[in-house]
Amino acid sequence: MTRRLARRVGLVLALALSVLAPSGTGSAVAGDPTFRTRVFSLVPAPGHPAYVHVGTNGRVYAGTYESGDAQPSRVLEWRADGTLLRSWTVPGQRLDGTQGVQVANQTRDGRLVLLETSTRALLTLDVRTGRFRRIATFPADAVPNYATWGPRHLFVTDYAHGVVYRVRPTGRVERWFASPALEGVAGFGTTGIVYREKQRDLLITQQTVADGSTVPTNGKLYSLPVRDGRPGTIRTLWTSRPTDLPDGFGIGRSGRIYVAMAGLTNQLVRLSPTGRELSRFPDAPLTGDNGSPIPFDTPCSATFLGTRVLVANQSAVQGDASHQAILSVEVGERGMRPHLPRSASFRP
Repeated sequence: MTRRLARRVGLVLALALSVLAPSGTGSAVAGDPTFRTRVFSLVPAPGHPAYVHVGTNGRVYAGTYESGDAQPSRVLEWRADGTLLRSWTVPGQRLDGTQGVQVANQTRDGRLVLLETSTRALLTLDVRTGRFRRIATFPADAVPNYATWGPRHLFVTDYAHGVVYRVRPTGRVERWFASPALEGVAGFGTTGIVYREKQRDLLITQQTVADGSTVPTNGKLYSLPVRDGRPGTIRTLWTSRPTDLPDGFGIGRSGRIYVAMAGLTNQLVRLSPTGRELSRFPDAPLTGDNGSPIPFDTPCSATFLGTRVLVANQSAVQGDASHQAILSVEVGERGMRPHLPRSASFRP
């Protein structure tokens, strides 16, 4: 997920010279439906969607993110065919330009789990009643980003501080894991997180790295084992190209991983379960030309809906409202069922 738009503009321009040429990995070819892209829906003001959540009720949800003005954030709901149904205005935000909401997950009974940035809050939204409920507050200066249910608890990344928090059902927030591997450069930090039940690990994306393991403008996909509620040793599965800024991702039933590149390359990358890069779409970086009326423009996530992944197109740098949309990309396989244990609820 992208954050301070002005800050991103400066760094993206500085990194432009380091973009790599295509390496020859695969892409869509004539007659191949894989990666065929269409517009699922435009995202109304204040725009800037960062993640798409597909609920167990079959509806699609997204929040609006920082727009640099005093508009409160909204939670939006669509049918699976892209028809916009309803929206809810997020209460209690500081309307100073930092406000944003991520529909990060859901509870077992269907309440949406929201991460709100201006107040560093974890909220739930009951879509049946429209009632918001504040569950937890993250530490000062935290930027809660993505969330996944793991063994018994919710795990949340911090975009600003290289930390994974564990949120207990009581709403208690714990600093569960921290590592130099999760320290980013110029504020481009830790993004997506998904628990793989079979492997008993958390997959975590990192936009830039400052630990010296690679050049700072490369990103990472990590595996972090979880054993008896404790973190194991973090290891690298994949290292991105400069300026990719890997963000949210989805996992297919095959185990393949689809990662949205929110940086200059404007691509969707497909990885093997072990992190080997299989293909990029579009094959050439920069333009985001995906064959649909709207190019990739800061694509921030890849969430499965049937055999498609829904990509939140944020247009963080350009700020082009006509590009702020959810795009649907055919990938030819169904997604892995997100981990949603019986304990996926809050009772603060």
